[in-house]
This record gives sequence, structure tokens and C-alpha cells, in this order.
Amino acid sequence: MTLDARAAARRPLHLALGGALVVATALIPSAESVAADQTSEVTVPYTCPFPSGTEQVDVEVKAVLPVTARTGETIRPQDVSVAVPLPRSALTQFTALEAATLSATAELTVRNTNGDHTADASWQQLEAPEVALPPQDEDEKGEGKDTDGVVLTATGEVPTVAFGTPGPATLAPAGLTLTLSSFTEDGAPTTPPHLTVVCAPADDEERPLARIAVRDGAGPATPAPDPSTPGEDPAEPTPPPVRPAPGLDPDAHRKIEDLTEARLEALDDENPGSCPIEIPPEWIMTTAETYAAGYANAVKLDGAAALGPAFMKVVLNKRYINDSCASTVDVTSEVEFEYEGKRQLPPTKATFLSYGFMPTTATMVLEQVGPPAVVQTHTVTNTPTYPEESTVTAQLSMRLYDVEVNGVPLDVGPNCRTERPFEQVLRGYGQSYPPAGYLVATGGNLTGYAHIPPFKGCGVGENLDPLFTSAISSVGKKADNYTKMTQAPLCVATNPDGPDCPPKVPKPQK
Repeated sequence: MTLDARAAARRPLHLALGGALVVATALIPSAESVAADQTSEVTVPYTCPFPSGTEQVDVEVKAVLPVTARTGETIRPQDVSVAVPLPRSALTQFTALEAATLSATAELTVRNTNGDHTADASWQQLEAPEVALPPQDEDEKGEGKDTDGVVLTATGEVPTVAFGTPGPATLAPAGLTLTLSSFTEDGAPTTPPHLTVVCAPADDEERPLARIAVRDGAGPATPAPDPSTPGEDPAEPTPPPVRPAPGLDPDAHRKIEDLTEARLEALDDENPGSCPIEIPPEWIMTTAETYAAGYANAVKLDGAAALGPAFMKVVLNKRYINDSCASTVDVTSEVEFEYEGKRQLPPTKATFLSYGFMPTTATMVLEQVGPPAVVQTHTVTNTPTYPEESTVTAQLSMRLYDVEVNGVPLDVGPNCRTERPFEQVLRGYGQSYPPAGYLVATGGNLTGYAHIPPFKGCGVGENLDPLFTSAISSVGKKADNYTKMTQAPLCVATNPDGPDCPPKVPKPQK
């Protein structure tokens, strides 16, 4: 097969540009967090058989869970709490034992459903601290009044969950077992010291704690649709931009993989011997410039930091492969950050609360290390919309200086930085016809996560590495810091008088 230059000229040129590859960890305490997780809560009515009689108890379950996940991804519910309000009538057996305080251990069964698959998980050893029992007046004894009860709130770590099928998944509370422990005024256990109560849902209605949109493991995690919105199928989540681009195929993210796979399966009836065609870089390689700006979450500091604007120098089409058999175009490009002649983003002055109470300010610099950022763009050409996926990968290092704690300068030295570079990966999705979503030439939103390593080299005369590691670095090796960057359109060297030159600074989106 030979390359038809006229056909190639009519075909859109898929230029690949990386968005800003950054993640911040110095935050303003009051900053609004970029939406990546959901704080879920549900109230479930239970019937609980106490010695004094059966009580209906409205139990409130809360947890922080992601709005989306990939198949096989480990999900660990965070900030789990089970609040059990006990009316006064349920406390008579404890006051009869002259108990002054009451604590509990809760075991909640959670039903995990994904497609046709259902499995029960046991959230065990959730501990509720002691609460004071209300005093009982002489004229109230035996009356079983339902006022002035207590609320036992059990918290703790719970098992992880992973879903294997793309589509909607739910976590719904089911059975609940309470082990109640009572103590006298001097702190001694009562006799008997414990009471176990096995509660059951009061009706057959399933009340999900959370709904999670599960994507195929090769695809991106995107916000789940609102199931109350008319006309939306909860099995097919909407794309990730906060303000969806007009005209973007809502299934573009998923169809990129589906269309490519279907085309490859059809090759059995065709002659793939002349595919693919790799065009030499010198034919199409060019340079471009742009800016990007955005926000990043830091899990430990519970907020979002403004990033950029970052100036980027781009070398487009370092590699260009047109596979007409698979109906795909794959492009590899490179990106370098630049600020005052250095490979870095502009320094950012930020304030955060160390350990939640100590105001700390610092100047943070994200430096690019190693080779240029690699930008890979994958386009499917056997559908009229030309859906496009872009993945950007870079190695970065974070450095801190000009640190003040509670207004007092803290000398961290010239080499306070992460002990090793960390990898930042961002992804963007869009389509060419009509243009919508993220396109490398016109820009848009890119999102992703990163793991921040421990710090080293911090301090002069004292080792301050543990301070910044505990306040900023990720937990374990988990990539848990969410980033969202907005890229401006390209100013391409071959069109210096175009409307996008000189490059513009975009308005970041949360």
C-alpha cells in the first residue's frame, strides 16, 4: 500500500500536546477541594430486639468513597461512621444495672452489587466510645420514656472492595449487630457487662450508601451521572469535564477502546500485510507553545491549590503511525516546562495548616527531571466523530524553601525536596467532528492522580524530613492526589499569525 498524499491532506492532523503535569501539596486551608470523592451517607431503619422490647432505630451510615473506579481497582472506604440513636426506652436494662456510661462495637454487613454479581462484606470492629447515660428520675422509672436517649457513633477501618464488571456498582447497608458494654460510675463493668443486639432492616427496601461508576480497567475514571436526571442511563456515566463540551459524544471515553477492538477483530477478513504506515518524523514534526493552569488536591490537607500558569514548549509528532487496517492514528510528542530558563513551573507561595493547627507558609517549585514529558494520542478513524484519547506522562520533583511556621522563619536549607522524582499521568478525551472535549490542538481539561514520595534534605542543624513527609507525602505508595489542569489552544510555529498566537493563559476550572 502507498500513502495517498491527497487523502492525507484531507485527513485531520492529530497533534499531541501534554497538559500541565503537576500536583501540589501546599494548600490554603479554606480552599475548595476538587471533586474526586464523594461523602456518602444514608439513613436505614432497623428493628432491634432489646430486653425491654423491640425498638425501631434509624441508623445513619457515612463513608467517603470515589464517584468512579476502574475494574479491579482497590477501593478503601474512608471516614466510616455508623451512628446508632438509642431511645431512652432501650436503655432501661442498663440503668437497672446502675450503669453510668455505655459504649458499643458495631458490625455492619454491606452488600456490594456490580451488575449481576452481589457479595456481602463485613465491616467489623467499628468502635463507639463511651457516652453518658441520661439520669433517670424516680417518677420516670418503669415508664419507658423515649426522650433523652443517646447516640453511639462507631468508627474504624473497614475492608477494601473491588469491582470486576464495567457499569454501575452500589454499596448498601444490610444487617447490623451491636455489642453494647455498660460501666458503673467508677468505671467498672456492670454485671452482666455486655449485651448483644442483632438488628435487621425494618423493610425490604435497599438503600444504597453509594453509587460508583465502574469503568473498564484500560479507561479513565469519570464522574458518575446523577441517577435522578431524566433520560440518563446510570450504566453509562457522562464524561469528566465539570462543564461538558457541547457536542461531545457522551460515550467517547468508552468507545475509543470498543471501536479499536472491533476493528482489529475484523482484520481476519482483510489483508493486514501493508499496515501500519509510520510516517518519518521529519515530514510532519513541528513545534508549538501553550500555557496550562489548574488545581490539585492533597489528600492529607483536604483542599485544592491553584497551579500555574505553566509555560510549555512542545515538539509535535515525534512519531506518527497511521494504521489504516485498525483504523487508528497514534502520535507521540514531547513537552518541556520553562520558567526563566529553567525546566520548572513558576514558584508558588502557599499556606497550609501543619497537623491541622500550625499555620505554615512555604514556596513550592515543581521541577521537571529526566527526559521530556511523553505525550501519546490515540485516535479512532472508523467513526465519524474521530474520538481521541491523550495520555501525558512526566517525571517531576518537588522542592520547598522560604518556610515560615506560625510567622517564624524555618531554615530548611537549599535542598528540601522529595527524595526521588514522582510520575504524573494526566488524561484527556474528546472528538474531532464536531470539535468537543479535550483536543490537543484546541486544549481543554486533563485529569489524573500522583503519588508524592517522602522528603529528604530538609533542615539545617536538625532533621525536618519527617515534618514535611507526614504533612504532605502520600500514604504508602498510593497515587491519591487528584489534579485537574486546563490547557489553552496551541500556538503552532507553522502558523505564527494565527488566532492562538501568542499563546494565551487559560482560566483554570475546578
